[in-house]
Amino acid sequence: MPAGSLRRAGLLLVLTACVAAGGRARLDVERRAPLRSQDLTREIAPFPVLDQRGRPYALPFLGGLNLPRPQFVDIDADGDFDLFVHEFGNTLMFFENTGTALRPEFTWRTDAYEGLDIGEWARFADIDGDGDLDVVAELPYSYVRVYRNTGSAARASFTAVQDSMRDAAGKPLFVDRQNIPAFVDLDCNGRLDFIIGRVDGTVTRYEATAPNSDRFGFVTDFFEGIEIIGTIDTTGTRRHGANALFFADADFDGDPDLYWGDFFERGVLLIENLAPSCPQFALDTWPVQIPGADSTFTSGYNVPVLVDLDGDGDLDFLMGVLGGAYNPTINLADNFYYWERLESGYLALRTKRFLYGIDAGSESMPAIGDLDGDGDLDILAGSRIDPVNPSTARLQFFRNEGTPTAPAFRLTESIELDRAYHYAPALGDLDADGDLDLMLGTWNMGVLFYRNVGTRERPRFERDSTVQLGITRAGNAAPVLVDFDGDGDLDLFVGEATGEVTYVRNDGTPQQPRFTVVSERLSDIDVGRRSAPAVVDLDGDGLLDLVVGREEPGIVAFRNAGTAAEPRFEPYDFSLPLPAMAAPLFVDLDGDGRLDLLSGGLGGGLVFFRNAAVSR
Repeated sequence: MPAGSLRRAGLLLVLTACVAAGGRARLDVERRAPLRSQDLTREIAPFPVLDQRGRPYALPFLGGLNLPRPQFVDIDADGDFDLFVHEFGNTLMFFENTGTALRPEFTWRTDAYEGLDIGEWARFADIDGDGDLDVVAELPYSYVRVYRNTGSAARASFTAVQDSMRDAAGKPLFVDRQNIPAFVDLDCNGRLDFIIGRVDGTVTRYEATAPNSDRFGFVTDFFEGIEIIGTIDTTGTRRHGANALFFADADFDGDPDLYWGDFFERGVLLIENLAPSCPQFALDTWPVQIPGADSTFTSGYNVPVLVDLDGDGDLDFLMGVLGGAYNPTINLADNFYYWERLESGYLALRTKRFLYGIDAGSESMPAIGDLDGDGDLDILAGSRIDPVNPSTARLQFFRNEGTPTAPAFRLTESIELDRAYHYAPALGDLDADGDLDLMLGTWNMGVLFYRNVGTRERPRFERDSTVQLGITRAGNAAPVLVDFDGDGDLDLFVGEATGEVTYVRNDGTPQQPRFTVVSERLSDIDVGRRSAPAVVDLDGDGLLDLVVGREEPGIVAFRNAGTAAEPRFEPYDFSLPLPAMAAPLFVDLDGDGRLDLLSGGLGGGLVFFRNAAVSR
């Protein structure tokens, strides 16, 4: 139903996919049971989604990755490697291996494993020698904490050890918080070594004072004479910086070699260990790029991991890209590399996106609507910047090739618009011609209006500067379209960099919008920074409320305690574990009559929460 045919009958206001808050499935605002956050359950693969080549995303709604710091450990003692990824600040993502040691398959379980607060880095290691894995992590700022595994090898449970980790003299250990250290028994004496890379390119070594001890004695601040200094430009300027260390015996000569990812290195460096019982690194030939992966050039600061991922008896190579001295945009989507080690020893690059999901780069913003006129809902996903063409943002189009009740999406193309950053789309029929037009939030150009000059089946967007919003401040604008006051035309809410929300009422007609700014600080709402509003009736009273994403993880909800004509918003108890920079969107994506939630986020992908509420 196009916007021009909206009607109000008593308390019922029907908002179709063409108009509701970025183009939603049928959203009925009437007196009904409240929308409860406990009825919304996150799903990573609720529907099939294909990329442009027809390849399925294994984890389509994972939410994207920007800073993956991976670790592979057998946390449940079932004989295969599980995966932990440190992506978000202070928390660990956990992927259980539900396949086998020979054919791993990683299933997302949580973004916040065991509620561990891990700061800027974490390492699994059996610190106390009891046969299960403990966690050592940053204790802000730059100290070290231990989570002792008080469960078992098969069923881990962690308890924080009081105070920070200390050396033999009782002095707290210090790790530059942007660096990732390593634990390894370098000299095979049964005592773990704690190896710390410093920002000046040197290496500090501590060794456990006794087997199974969490006290470490200082050995040296200039371990093996290592000093990693990289070349930053053609002038020969030398730099050193943040680093990530990993030890592994990839050449099976009986000693662990050192792998070093550095802020100023576009790959990973290998320093070979020449002595199994007493570390002796090849200082005359070091460092070299890892053979077989030496042609890969990322934006810098790569986190290396070597593990026998396919159970064939050799060590494969993976690395997460954090982004260092070089253009960080090139690895916003492709940042988790995997090389398989072949029988010949050669490393074959298999993928640059090991956890394969939707990823438009960073700071994704979704919109929903029937863009091709086939009766089901399609998805648009905007982003902050296009990793392929960093002169502008990206707007991806996922066409629904399924049905209204069994959606199946395929990435078909990126929609070409004016060059700008931070695309935040909102869909709605603003001229009552039966097709969807586009409101586009941007970083510093405010909200732009694009009229659909194509057809309902084949949209083509053309910018129309005659439609003015009158907003004087709209940095990082995040618009949402909805007939809020029930007069048959589409009004506008706009989130902003300030964390406030602007309300713009449409005082025109369904055929010819005319916008009036009602408030640039609606009800004094301030969520901190980077507000991204969604409109939905949370409490079931027939009035539309607000749910606002923000720079911090999670959302903030506000109930309309006023009226449709004169809204007044007050805080409301409704929360969900959405990612940082959440851009929520309430939509019945599976056609079951219940509102689900789709959101963008900092990682550049999409997250989905299915509404499994039982009729009450």
